[in-house]
Amino acid sequence: MRYISKLHPGAAVQIEEPPIARFLFADTRMAWLWLIVRLYVGYEWFTAGWEKLTGHSIAIGSFGEAAKGGPWVFAGHDGAAMKGFVTGALAQATGAHPAVQGWYATFLRDFVLPNAAVFSYVITFGEICVGLGLILGILTGIAAFFGIFMNLSFLLAGAVSINPVIGTLALFLVLAWRVAGYYGGDRYLLPLLGTPWTGSLEKRYQQKTPPTETQVA
Repeated sequence: MRYISKLHPGAAVQIEEPPIARFLFADTRMAWLWLIVRLYVGYEWFTAGWEKLTGHSIAIGSFGEAAKGGPWVFAGHDGAAMKGFVTGALAQATGAHPAVQGWYATFLRDFVLPNAAVFSYVITFGEICVGLGLILGILTGIAAFFGIFMNLSFLLAGAVSINPVIGTLALFLVLAWRVAGYYGGDRYLLPLLGTPWTGSLEKRYQQKTPPTETQVA
């Protein structure tokens, strides 16, 4: 009898990443570029969330000015500002070519509007968390992903504003997640946490688990 060790059962074909893609999205020499991008996108998210939280802007050029719709959280626990936003979105759901699609208008009317107060907190603190994550470079790829999700939600609600710009930049941050936070917390956090397929927990499991052997007659 003989034994065959099966260290890696099953084989997968890996398509090599183009050199330009590796340089842009996986090379620490480009980390400075993603630092600039993530600071800008993070600034936009954090200032937007802070304005919703307090009702006053801290953005450059409008520092201290009162928000048009008032605070979404402080002194606005009834979700009035959120209701105003949804009402404005629903007004764009009519006509031959509506800015807000019918299915999304139904979602806003039947789910978001009755829970406006809850969504006020979710959106406000979501924007602040995304902003802080990008500014500090902590879990940059995840923060950028949730930023894109909110950008898409606002766009579907008919709010164009700066959403296409920071949404596109956030998409590039997701692609560059390995180095986007190199000048930030991810430089130390990612090696500690690893990834789902190469993380420290997986490595510990591989060290404790001996190779399995299959008997061949």
